[in-house]
Amino acid sequence: MRDALVTAAFQLFLERGYEQTTIDDIVALAGVGRRSFFRYFPSKEDVVFPDHERCLADMTAFLDASGEEDEPVQRVCDAARLVLRMYAENPAFSVQRYRLTKRVPGLRAYELSVVWRYERALAEYLRARFAGRRDGILRADVIAAAVVAAHNNALRSWLRSDGKDDAEAAVDHALGYVRSAFGASAPQRSAGPAEDVVVVVARRDAPLWRVVKEIESELGGN
Repeated sequence: MRDALVTAAFQLFLERGYEQTTIDDIVALAGVGRRSFFRYFPSKEDVVFPDHERCLADMTAFLDASGEEDEPVQRVCDAARLVLRMYAENPAFSVQRYRLTKRVPGLRAYELSVVWRYERALAEYLRARFAGRRDGILRADVIAAAVVAAHNNALRSWLRSDGKDDAEAAVDHALGYVRSAFGASAPQRSAGPAEDVVVVVARRDAPLWRVVKEIESELGGN
């Protein structure tokens, strides 16, 4: 019944337009009652994104199952791929939804709220992994935002190709930038420029003037 409602809704959205289609229209075409619609979808917007709640639950479970041996940045990149696979399971439907969302401002706003929930799930996992570290919360939030931005850039590129390009390759390439910038193999930035230090070894009973002369000699040679 859930799939029948989604199919009926998109048929009407394409024929009449999203704004012109009512919930009564959808249930009439699907051959069910209004109560059946609201059993599956809280609103008309939710029928456009029928799989995101399941995907968010899968992502949360995937992150919760992580162990200390899992590299955090790699783990959130792998979690983002769950969203990609959801889209890739049904390319035709995903492309239809992309086109519809572009035309309807209200759906774009709804989609942004969904994206924000994915980002918060990633950030909460990273905050726990970086707890106690200097700038741990900031680092977690920045990495989560970077993962979502990289994933969505590649996903939109795939959708613009009508689902014909290699989605996995595009997302892997985009997430590679995140791993190289923040992952375990990323170069560590130093806190500041290296200091030029001179060490002079002298006898404890050496006169001060001789120690000073040795220091001047070393500094003069650099």
